[in-house]
Amino acid sequence: MKILYAIQGTGNGHISRARDIVPVLQKNHEVDLLISGTQAEVEFPFPVKYRFNGLGFVFGASGGIDLVETYKKNYIRVLLSEINSLPVHEYDLVVNDFEPVSAWACYLSGTRCIAVSHQSAVLNKKAPQPKEVDIIGKAILKNYAPSDARYGFHFRSYDEQIFTPVIRAQVRNQLIENQGHYTVYLPSYDDQRILKVLKSCGNARWQVFSKHNRIKIDLGNITIQPINNEAFIASMATSAGVICGAGFETPAEALFMQKKLLVIPMKGQYEQLCNAAALKEMGVPVLKTFKTGNAEKITAWIENGRIVAVDYPDNTEEIINRIMEINAVKKNPLPESPAKDYSVEKFRNLLLKKLVARF
Repeated sequence: MKILYAIQGTGNGHISRARDIVPVLQKNHEVDLLISGTQAEVEFPFPVKYRFNGLGFVFGASGGIDLVETYKKNYIRVLLSEINSLPVHEYDLVVNDFEPVSAWACYLSGTRCIAVSHQSAVLNKKAPQPKEVDIIGKAILKNYAPSDARYGFHFRSYDEQIFTPVIRAQVRNQLIENQGHYTVYLPSYDDQRILKVLKSCGNARWQVFSKHNRIKIDLGNITIQPINNEAFIASMATSAGVICGAGFETPAEALFMQKKLLVIPMKGQYEQLCNAAALKEMGVPVLKTFKTGNAEKITAWIENGRIVAVDYPDNTEEIINRIMEINAVKKNPLPESPAKDYSVEKFRNLLLKKLVARF
């Protein structure tokens, strides 16, 4: 088949997963690659045919998303222009990892699109859910990148269409040991807040990776350094434990490395609340926020936290080939995408209607 593989580029996890999936797809198919968003720090070693701004989010400094900056950077006119410029009708299948440009281009043109992502697993009814359901947050998650079928990755295989995480080869090949330090990655908190909390947690050694700092700073038992993929993986592999947001890839990799794990879900992120519910069910401690008031809980985790056992086999090729076999259906190419008939205002109204739809 001729496949367009579209990847969300606003986070490291999507890119990391794609590094292992792309070679599998290329074995049996003709594959073009698309990335939208520009906030990932992980290198992508394959030629990318399409690069777009997409519909991303900007991290704030106090535990959530900066909605003002997000709004400034996401323009409906630009998004619609990107959608219109993408010839999805030229492909037999679009494989989508939570990428909005290709997903909406398929939705507006009637082109088949399948989602292969963590978000697909979160939306599965059999996956753990937070006690308080965020109706709007769930609707946004469901309609951000619409698809015809969903296949997901999660911390556990909760359903036949949910698979255990894709652990990248770079992580699988690491030498795992315990050198006593703790690795911290909380991109939605600023460095000063992180320092304030860690200084209240005794004399443990901390290696903090920051989106807000460009140089390495040594502060005795705490070091702060810019995000670097190789350095971060090495830090996790040699750590006693990991503190991070309740995303997917970093917690999954920490669990695979058999590290103690503590997570803080990002404010206003329904997906992270779902992840936190799943991790809590597995025995991973969850904090609502990263603040000095939780220093005792963090210290208790340092002293008494336990490693949660998981089994994440290296079966990415088997999973992807199975999904491709199920969806190996040729379609008739459309001469032109109907998305071009949408005005900015008409598309804006459709997008808003979908994003806040109740279900």
